[in-house]
Amino acid sequence: MRTARVLPSLGTPRGADAVVRRLRNVTGLVLAVYVTSHFVDHALGVISIDTQQALLDVLLPVWRSVPGTLALYGALLTHLLLGLYALWRRKTLRMPVWEFAQLALGLLVPLLLIPHVFGTRIASEMLGTTPTYRSVVDAILGNPVSAVRQPVLVLIVWTHLVIGLHFWLRLRAGYRRALPILYPVAVTVPLLALLGLYGAGAELREDAAQREDFASSAYAAPQGVNASESDAAVRARLAQREDFAYLIYGGLLSLVLLARGARRIALARGARYRIHHANGRVVTAPVGLSLLEALRDAGIPHASVCGGRARCTTCRVRVDTGTKSLPPVQPIEAAALARIGAAADVRLACQLRPTKSLTVTPLLPPHVTPADLDIRRTPGHERRIAVMFVDLRESSRLGEERLPYDVFFILNRFFAEMADALRETGGYYSTFNGDGLMALYGTQTGLARGCRDAMRGAVAIQARLTRINAALAHDLPTPLIAGIGIHAGDAIVGTMGPPATPILSALGDTVNVAARLEAETKQHGCAIVVSAACATAAAVDLSRFAQHTVSVRGREKQVTYYVVDDPADLAAAVASASALPAAVEATSRDAAMGKSHAA
Repeated sequence: MRTARVLPSLGTPRGADAVVRRLRNVTGLVLAVYVTSHFVDHALGVISIDTQQALLDVLLPVWRSVPGTLALYGALLTHLLLGLYALWRRKTLRMPVWEFAQLALGLLVPLLLIPHVFGTRIASEMLGTTPTYRSVVDAILGNPVSAVRQPVLVLIVWTHLVIGLHFWLRLRAGYRRALPILYPVAVTVPLLALLGLYGAGAELREDAAQREDFASSAYAAPQGVNASESDAAVRARLAQREDFAYLIYGGLLSLVLLARGARRIALARGARYRIHHANGRVVTAPVGLSLLEALRDAGIPHASVCGGRARCTTCRVRVDTGTKSLPPVQPIEAAALARIGAAADVRLACQLRPTKSLTVTPLLPPHVTPADLDIRRTPGHERRIAVMFVDLRESSRLGEERLPYDVFFILNRFFAEMADALRETGGYYSTFNGDGLMALYGTQTGLARGCRDAMRGAVAIQARLTRINAALAHDLPTPLIAGIGIHAGDAIVGTMGPPATPILSALGDTVNVAARLEAETKQHGCAIVVSAACATAAAVDLSRFAQHTVSVRGREKQVTYYVVDDPADLAAAVASASALPAAVEATSRDAAMGKSHAA
């Protein structure tokens, strides 16, 4: 049985986007490790400064080594530049609150971080000293500006970090299961870090009252520096470099903002396209804006769980008119759409940059959650699939002859074996009803492969049923018997059921016929019935089997099918079938995946 899973990665991104994404992830993780260890060290201040210093003595050699320095400051500078690039790349600043908060806080961090870096690492390098927790805490709390700036920096850095990690990891099912543990950790770490800072300050005040020589012991003795003669000059140069760092960052930020304004003017004077939205609104946008950016800029809410990075498909739309003038699908978008079996007229709003007018219909509501990334959670589409119905014969007699617990044991064993058979043969366990189930084949592979897999699945189910009968021979007065009907054709395939527990199911004539064929196994006392349409689509010769026809309610034409008494004969027929030519296979896959239409 195939189980739904949240998509950790939809395809392999290529080009500049791939480099930017990997750099952002790698540098962000390096900084996350440093910040977390730093804040944990701060939190030890609730115990004592000596405890803080003990952990600092372990961490300091790591981050001050050449590899540690290159990793830390390389990640810091790269992440900063990526933040500026993210600001430049966005053609509209209308975005969800979480995206705006992450971007704004990330751009604010350097303004608060520069004095801290220059007051610790760079000051110690220029003065030839080794900072201790006593010296740093005394310098922070002894300055009214620093005493306010440092707690604000802690909160902003941690909030930016948590937002980034949350919206990166929330596309993974395992992360959601771990949230009950991670959430209190995310709240506790900064709180303890601030309590540790003020706890260390309280301890310092007690020490200062007892020791008059505290100030002289704040830093370790300078090494190779004449403090009386050069200290003032070094500190002056330190202040100049700090001001220069502010100028560089302020200049870069101003340059990006000016460039954004210039681009906005250029786009406004260039070509435009028109969006006819399903809500009745008509929006005009400059060519160059993605569909997602254009809709947001116009104030139209639109889903995008991943923030427009093609890591999900919640922003997908159906293009009702104007499909011929759309730019081609790029690899990252194609990979995402292929994973959900999207039709040819479905595109990702975050990746689509129209040049001509079009009409679109969003396929998900504006406010969705990561649960909507479930690969089964797809709107109904018409596609060609194989449908299998399995029914356990005379199961009601089990309840008459056995205790309820025994019946549950037998039925659970039956369904477990059926699920394993479906999983091994590429089937999807769609629904079950009492003692029967419906399975879908070809939802991912195309019709020809799906039909062959369905026949293989029927053989596997009968083989497993034989195994159950052998294992439970002493408990069953008569062996369990199951009838299987298989048909192939067009059906509406999509998710159905409650939002919390959706299932991939199918509706239509093909489903009705498959159910009718399963009932025919009772008439013939056989194991499997396969429709002629399924055999033809699979290119499997079933002429050796007895052929019959049956009328199905709602159909004018009768359905032709083959009766299979021995599953081994069907297995041999499938095995001996020649492989489809590549062109035929491609045509079948195209019919199942590319030529479907939205329900």
